[in-house]
Formats: sequence, structure tokens, C-alpha cells
Amino acid sequence: MKLRCWGTRGSIPVSLTAPDVRAKIVRALQGAAGIDLADPAAIETYVDALGFDVAGTFGGHSACLQIETGGREHVVLDLGTGVRALGQQMLARFGPQVPQTYHVFLSHLHWDHIMGLPFFTPVYIAGNRIVVHSCHPHAEFALRRQQAEPSFPVRFEQFSADFEFRTATPGVPFDVDGTRVVAHPQRHAGDSYGWRFERAGKSLVYSTDSEHRLEDEDERAGFIAFFDRADAVVFDAMYSLADAISVKADWGHSSNIVGVELCQAARARRLVMFHHEPAYSDSQIAQILEETRRFEQITREDGHVLEVLSAWDGLELSL
Repeated sequence: MKLRCWGTRGSIPVSLTAPDVRAKIVRALQGAAGIDLADPAAIETYVDALGFDVAGTFGGHSACLQIETGGREHVVLDLGTGVRALGQQMLARFGPQVPQTYHVFLSHLHWDHIMGLPFFTPVYIAGNRIVVHSCHPHAEFALRRQQAEPSFPVRFEQFSADFEFRTATPGVPFDVDGTRVVAHPQRHAGDSYGWRFERAGKSLVYSTDSEHRLEDEDERAGFIAFFDRADAVVFDAMYSLADAISVKADWGHSSNIVGVELCQAARARRLVMFHHEPAYSDSQIAQILEETRRFEQITREDGHVLEVLSAWDGLELSL
């Protein structure tokens, strides 16, 4: 099982600005004293040693992940703007002549999680099959409304692929191309649902747009069971703990600290922090990652090590 990240920002897509790029160049040059800039190999070595927040970027597309399960059909998590690049890769890989099946699992129906649909090239190819899984009975209505005038010039009826909408029941497992899937309810405006995928002894949990009430023991126990020994938990860590329980309480998101605590209790292997605050710079996200790793180390119990990562557009993770 492999996870590919195509969009990892929360709420709204963002992009690097010219001042952002300039700041990265300045930081890189400040550390280049003594480097032989006439030597291409020395330059490559220096750049490879730079922090990811300087030499790269966490990206700015809204939520879209892909799971390669080992089956013949494709698994897509949410339809944020990252799905455009996924569609381009699928077209380059399979071409337009070989029909493909895409199973799309929606966490919820807010714009940042569905706005990439009309830019997903496979929906315009006849013979392709798009199976939309959600726990929202009105998912089809939401996607059709997004395409209606005056919001978009291409109507839903103009898509050439065949669409099928399936409504899942939280807590009731079902099979998708040999992968066991189960949904879990989450606290978020308009309702949100996490998804757990299991195949060949590997498991991945996708839990975004979910707020956690620390005092709700039943809710906490439910999430610990949902995350139980997962190889990776993709977790909404949009806010700091202080913000999540104070000024941004009831906004429907969580924090890095809560993610660590739940994953430690569930003895998960990896925490993948996701749905990054759009106002955060690459440096801020990198700092949060460093602080989260320190927190995991000092709260570690029974020798269980939780690997902590921050998702970025382009990240590939083999489970």
C-alpha cells in the first residue's frame, strides 16, 4: 500500500509569492559561505542538505490524496485542487483509450474538498467510471450544484465518464476492489467522516476536518479504536492546541498535539499532519513539525515510537 499526496492545504489553495521565493534564496545563500559555487557537485550536495522549508515547499493545493492499494482500481481521497495533477498523471500513465475506475472517498462536501472535480481530466473521458463514496446522502446534489450556472461553465451532465454515488454507513465495513473500508463520524460543521483502509495486513486512516473535544471520553475512545495500530494516520493538524481549544474552538479542526496523543494511545506507526493552515509559511510548518517530533519524544511510553511527518504536495509514503 502506498500513499501519494496531491493536495495538503486546508480551507483554500495558496501559492508561493515572489517575496516567499526571494526569502528562500536569501536563506540559501546565507549558508553558502565556503561552498565552491563553480563545482556543480558541491552545489548539489549543499542544496540536498538544506532544510525542506528552504529547498522545497509543502505546497498549496487543497485536499487530495491517492492510495495505491495493489488493486486494479484507483482510490482517491477528496477532490480538492490537488486532483488536477493526479488526473494529469493518470492520463499520462494510462492514456485516454483504456477505461479506468476511480473510487473517490469524500470526507465532507465543503468547497475546498470538492472544487477540483471539473479539473480532473478523467471525468471528460468516456468509458471511465467514477464511484463517489460518502456518508452524505446529498453528495450528488452538492457536486451537481457546483457545476451549475453561474458557478461554472461546464455542467455536470457534460462529463463523459459514468458516475455512481454510494452512501456508506459509519461503522459498517465494505469491500472496494479487495480493500476493506470503514467510515467514522467526525465533529465538523455539516458533518465529516474519516475513512480507514485495510489490505494485505496494512492499514491507513484518513481523518481530516475533525475537531476533538478533550473532555469527551467516549469520542476519544472511538477514535483510538478507529486509529488502532494503523500504519499511517493522516490527521487534521491545522491549528495549535491553544487555538484549537480557545479562539478557534468549534471551527471543526484539530492540532498536532491531539494528533500525537491519539496516535500514541492507538499505537499507530505514523502520524501524517495534514490540512495545513493556509496562512502558514513553509518555515512555520517546518517549525511545527520539529516541535511535534520533540513532543512525541518526551511523551513516548513503553518504547513505542510514533513517526511524525508533515504532508506535502508530492509526498509518497510506502506502508
